[in-house]
Amino acid sequence: MNSDFSIAVHSLVLLAHRSDHMATSEMIANNVCTNPARVRKVMSLLRNHGFVATKEGTGGGYMLDCDPETTHLGQIYTVVCAGTLKPSWCSGDPDNGCMIASNVQSVMDGLFHEAEDHLELYWRKWTIAAVLEQICSLHEGKSDGTPKLEKGVFEHGG
Repeated sequence: MNSDFSIAVHSLVLLAHRSDHMATSEMIANNVCTNPARVRKVMSLLRNHGFVATKEGTGGGYMLDCDPETTHLGQIYTVVCAGTLKPSWCSGDPDNGCMIASNVQSVMDGLFHEAEDHLELYWRKWTIAAVLEQICSLHEGKSDGTPKLEKGVFEHGG
């Protein structure tokens, strides 16, 4: 996973909070604590997939173009960084005569694919609105910031 996911979620939550205002890439970057070029790169992906709308020129910027109550983080993960959980390099060599070296890549590929599926399922439990609600509760001192999910979501066999 890369930081683009955090930038995307942060930006969408900010836009949901400021639903009646446009936000420039500079304003979002200041809030995210990164540079505007990184924000524009991520926002371009989000715009191309219908999560944000843009207006150019004076008074322009970004606005939320999705429903924060139904837009879940799994959708954002898929757009921004699906496939990034698996490292770009894996040990071993399929042409090596050793049983371990010749088969570890295949097994690890399967494990990373399954892990990514589980991660996406986890992100599907959270909407943009739920993240904003958690932030507001934390700000108001009503939460310790620990996400509140149902127990047993990923228990083995359940």
